[in-house]
Amino acid sequence: MNPDLNHLHPYPFEKLARLKAGIEPPEHLSPIALSIGEPKHEPPAFVLDTLSQNLKRVANYPATKGLPELRQAIARWAETRFELTAGQLDPETQVLPVNGTREALFAFAQAVVDRTADNPLVVSPNPFYQIYEGAALLAGARPAFLNCTADNHYIPDFAAVDPNIWKHCQLLYLCSPGNPTGAVLTLEHWRTLLALADEYDFVIASDECYSELYFDEQAPPLGLLQACTELGREDFRRCVVFHSLSKRSNLPGLRSGFVAGDASILAEFLRYRTYHGCAMPVPSQLASIAAWEDEAHVRANRDLYRQKFAAVLEVLDGCMDVAKPEAGFYLWPRTPVDSETFARELFAQQNITVLPGNYLARNTETGNPGDHYVRMALVASLDECVEAAHRIREFMKQY
Repeated sequence: MNPDLNHLHPYPFEKLARLKAGIEPPEHLSPIALSIGEPKHEPPAFVLDTLSQNLKRVANYPATKGLPELRQAIARWAETRFELTAGQLDPETQVLPVNGTREALFAFAQAVVDRTADNPLVVSPNPFYQIYEGAALLAGARPAFLNCTADNHYIPDFAAVDPNIWKHCQLLYLCSPGNPTGAVLTLEHWRTLLALADEYDFVIASDECYSELYFDEQAPPLGLLQACTELGREDFRRCVVFHSLSKRSNLPGLRSGFVAGDASILAEFLRYRTYHGCAMPVPSQLASIAAWEDEAHVRANRDLYRQKFAAVLEVLDGCMDVAKPEAGFYLWPRTPVDSETFARELFAQQNITVLPGNYLARNTETGNPGDHYVRMALVASLDECVEAAHRIREFMKQY
């Protein structure tokens, strides 16, 4: 067996299951799960109709590169959403459909990392999406973490990172808006990172799967391709972005997203994917076109999250150290006791499941930046989220 498999950490939800084992929460309280970031809003009916109307296309082998119509729809969407110039994103060379960002983020490291280099590093935020770490380890690299704390507003001071880290860095994973903090990188952050990528020759992989969940319709989160354009880097050199329909369109089971950016990198990634055997089924591609070409359902989706954040934060006001994030659908409250104790006791007393923050981060010389935090995903219905908030307020009285 591949010895690198032995370096993989248990997934956060495996740890959570062990934490809850043997606990019997109150039977009179219905369970409410705020732990998993799985959207629960209704998927768009017209997308499901498109999928069902094209089921016969499962008789066709799909191309790894995807249908030209899908790549064109993605390019049009990205150009509009991120204020690129018309035709700037070439559907032939700068767009690849993928089976959700999780699959693509993992596969990307396998294609990008040179395991024969001296001490190859894959750098990511801390806390982070665990796929980044697993991808690094199985690509033969070592993960390096940049702590995201309240003191740095959950975005590291990239210019202050040890130059030796950048010297060995081959791939930098970023998530903006961030999971779990909701922090959004600014143009100045991107300017700094692009200069570092040029100086030290590493690739930036920007995970933007939460980019369409934000509060101000007049101020959507800045994306990496948009930052490149504003900074005069229209070839997107060293830059690749990852997008998904899972959160944007409430279609996590469709497993549909895309990768876009540097044409030279994507050419090699396509070569890898041809062997990887990860082509998206044709019916899913056609349904994806319908989703990318409609914004009305996305705006309605944001409205639902706005209602939930407003209602939940009103209930929690004054009883928890928590604030509305810049974007995304997570709350990242500070807890009065360690993360695991808080999550275990909340489940035992109120039948609410949250994810301990230390499960989403790694220990560093300055501690674990996820400790004394929990992640709450506001994905359940409005009524369930409000009910959960009231139970949490009652639970917090003991502290």
